[in-house]
Amino acid sequence: MSTLILFNKPYGVLSQFTAEGRWQGLAGYIAVPGVHAAGRLDADSEGLLLLTDDGALQARIADPRFKLAKTYWVEVEGIPDEAALAALRAGVRYADVTTLPAEARRINAPPLPPRDPPIRFRKDKPTSWIELRIREGRNRQVRRMTAAVGFPTLRLFRHAVGAATTDGLAPGQWRQVSLAELGLPPTAPGPVRPRGRSFRTAPPVGKKR
Repeated sequence: MSTLILFNKPYGVLSQFTAEGRWQGLAGYIAVPGVHAAGRLDADSEGLLLLTDDGALQARIADPRFKLAKTYWVEVEGIPDEAALAALRAGVRYADVTTLPAEARRINAPPLPPRDPPIRFRKDKPTSWIELRIREGRNRQVRRMTAAVGFPTLRLFRHAVGAATTDGLAPGQWRQVSLAELGLPPTAPGPVRPRGRSFRTAPPVGKKR
């Protein structure tokens, strides 16, 4: 049976087991042999990271046919108006890509512990929180989306992937779950092949993602 782990990743931890430079690795938190991150979360981002020992399951988690939405709580500089939220919902153009439509709304500050180190505030700029739900996984996508509509991201926390959430997990804690808790069916509707790099080959991390 496949192993599937939910991990509440703290700030400053890579989505790999080995440390690199000033960033910590997962080895200091998870002592389960054979598991690897299914998808990635930037070292300077926090929240839900999935790990599994099953390469086919890793591909299913990433495959858009399953439409596993990723829900982020995002602290931004400034207070987004309805026009900015509407732009996020419609799909944002940055660099040479246009994102798929997202779900976006203003929220109160979520019940998160203070970040260590704390974010850098500007005395002349208020901050606010939005909830953003996307079904893609482009490089630093959420940060680029909020910047594109004029509200740079200050703190980024992934609260959910599919039906799985960080509820009940303090930063640095993990637990094993079933496919049902993630919102995936027990079997895939046809073969799903991993895309890009092989499952056991981590991409370079010399640059922040």
